[in-house]
Amino acid sequence: MIERYTLPEMGKIWTDTYKLQTWLDVEIAVCEAQAELGYIPQAAVDEIKAKAKFDPQRVLEIEAEVRHDVIAFLTNVNEYVGDAGRYIHLGLTSSDVLDTALALQLVASLDLILEQLEKLIQAIRYQAQQHRYTVMVGRSHGIHAEPITFGFKLAGWLAEVLRNRDRLVRVAQSIAVGKISGAVGTYANIDPKVEAIACQKLGLEPDTASTQVISRDRHAEYVQQLALLAASLERFAVEIRNLQRTDVLEVEEYFSKGQKGSSAMPHKRNPIRSERLTGMARLVRGHAVAALENVALWHERDISHSSVERVAFPDCCILTHFMLKETTDLVKNLLVYPENMKRNMNVYGGVIFSQKVLLALVEKGMNREDAYRVVQGSAHQAWNTEGGNFEELVRADAQVTALLSTEEIDQCFDPQQHLTNLAEIYSRLDI
Repeated sequence: MIERYTLPEMGKIWTDTYKLQTWLDVEIAVCEAQAELGYIPQAAVDEIKAKAKFDPQRVLEIEAEVRHDVIAFLTNVNEYVGDAGRYIHLGLTSSDVLDTALALQLVASLDLILEQLEKLIQAIRYQAQQHRYTVMVGRSHGIHAEPITFGFKLAGWLAEVLRNRDRLVRVAQSIAVGKISGAVGTYANIDPKVEAIACQKLGLEPDTASTQVISRDRHAEYVQQLALLAASLERFAVEIRNLQRTDVLEVEEYFSKGQKGSSAMPHKRNPIRSERLTGMARLVRGHAVAALENVALWHERDISHSSVERVAFPDCCILTHFMLKETTDLVKNLLVYPENMKRNMNVYGGVIFSQKVLLALVEKGMNREDAYRVVQGSAHQAWNTEGGNFEELVRADAQVTALLSTEEIDQCFDPQQHLTNLAEIYSRLDI
């Protein structure tokens, strides 16, 4: 992932140095387990722990000759350890190290993602509380529908990110597995107890039934959940983009002092962060497809997944983390324009209250089809007409006034009539 979208705390997890350190952590945990079970001398383990280190550049030099990254790593470590190094990697295969270490990277990445997700949850919750009573028009098909509040819209966002959090917590358990089971996963050259002890030391669970690799359904689920979170963030970003359109302008991204929106047009204030989020979600989704295709490996193992994962995992984790940070800042600093919301809601004289008029007429005994025809006639007469005013047309319609009093018509055009039950939703989310 390019530096532009890499936050340092997440980028660190996907450096070669961090990766090689996790490899060494796995090798040492296995050595400690072997010693606890009496398979290798404790003195050798102590020497390994005291001397073991690596030089990422040296590993690359060795790999250029041997064409095998794990062998290159082990060769470099043994250059520091000496004779005790013969106990490192005893009975293991490369994937024991690679897959178990990868789990450590994925868990560490998910910890950062969940930490940032909590900040987003709090930002959305705060804005939902602030705009609990900020009335605006709801839209379906992009067309004005009926009144809602901006807080209600944000409540939907909050519910969605809470579901994403629950899914990520579950996938954190699914991905936190290691395997120390040797070639093809049969424990032919290593005691299963070594795996249990080593995984416990690393904070992982042993895989239930690995082959030579941990089955990639776990990894596909991980990436899919990141893609689903990214899709939610994209939904929020697309909504902000739509609401920021000049002809709508109900919300707007914060525009900082000195910021410029266009090299040619000085007036521009563009929703660049929301657009960036939309593009990033496409990238994460693309990696979800690749992760699914990684599930079908040949027999007990091939390495067709390896080249994909070297790109997909760091990209997905780094991008999702960056997207969460961007969305949190966007929500916290969002500019909200209640007066514009009010203006848009009342366009064409309150046509969005047509259903209330319809229902009032039906309750007074008018046939529903007749009531629909009467109300639609006034609504369409007002719609897209300069000076069109649905409410005035309703009040002037003899068929309406024959059944509804002035006070009853007033109630039809009161937006609060649409909001009386929103408290139920707010209570569910503790808003």
